[in-house]
Amino acid sequence: MYRAVSLFALQNKLVKGDWRDVDGLIRGLDNMYITFRYNPDTQLSEVHLNGKNAELEIRSLQVSNHVSQVSDIPKVRQKLVKQQKRIASNRGVVMDGRDIGTVVMPDAELKFFMTADKQVRAQRRFDELKAKGVETTIEEVLQNIEMRDEIDTNRATDPLRQASDAIVIDNTTLTVEEQFEFAMRQVDSVLAEIEKKSPEMTDVVEQ
Repeated sequence: MYRAVSLFALQNKLVKGDWRDVDGLIRGLDNMYITFRYNPDTQLSEVHLNGKNAELEIRSLQVSNHVSQVSDIPKVRQKLVKQQKRIASNRGVVMDGRDIGTVVMPDAELKFFMTADKQVRAQRRFDELKAKGVETTIEEVLQNIEMRDEIDTNRATDPLRQASDAIVIDNTTLTVEEQFEFAMRQVDSVLAEIEKKSPEMTDVVEQ
C-alpha cells in the first residue's frame, strides 16, 4: 500500500530525488484509492491504484527508492493504518508489512518477524526484478535495501521493529518450502488453541 502511494507521488511529480511535496501528497490522499483484487491467473491478491492494476509498477526499483521517503509522512501512515485496521477488523486475514505486528494488528493471534542476511535479500530481489525485465545491478538493489532499513528503523512514526511476541524466521538458508512448513506448524498450533477456547471460531479463522 505504501508502494502504491509512492507510485501515485511519482506519477503526480510529488517526489523527485530527496525532494518531496508533503502538502501536495497529503491533499492527494483524498483522490487516491487503493484496493486489492484476486487474480485467478497468478493466484495472488494484486494492488490496484485508482482502479488500475499497479502490481508490476509498484515493484519497480524507482518506487523502492522512494517508498521510505513517502511512508514516513505521519498523515500518510494514519490514512493507510486506518484502512488496514478496517481490513483486519473481521479477522481471518493474513497481512504483511513493517508495522503490522506492532501497530496495525498488535493483538494478532500469530506474528512472524522475517529476516535474512542483506546480501541474500539483495540477490533474491535482484533475481525477482531481472525475471520481470527490470534493468538494475545487485549493488543498486543492496543499496536500496540498506537505505530502506535505515530509514524505516529510525523514523519517528511507526518504526520497523520486532514485536515482542513475534516468532522470528531467519530465512537466509531456508527454502520456500521449509519456510512454509515451519509457518504452518505454528498456524496449526494456534488454531488448535483457538478451537479449545472457542470451537465456533475455528471455522471463521480457517475460511
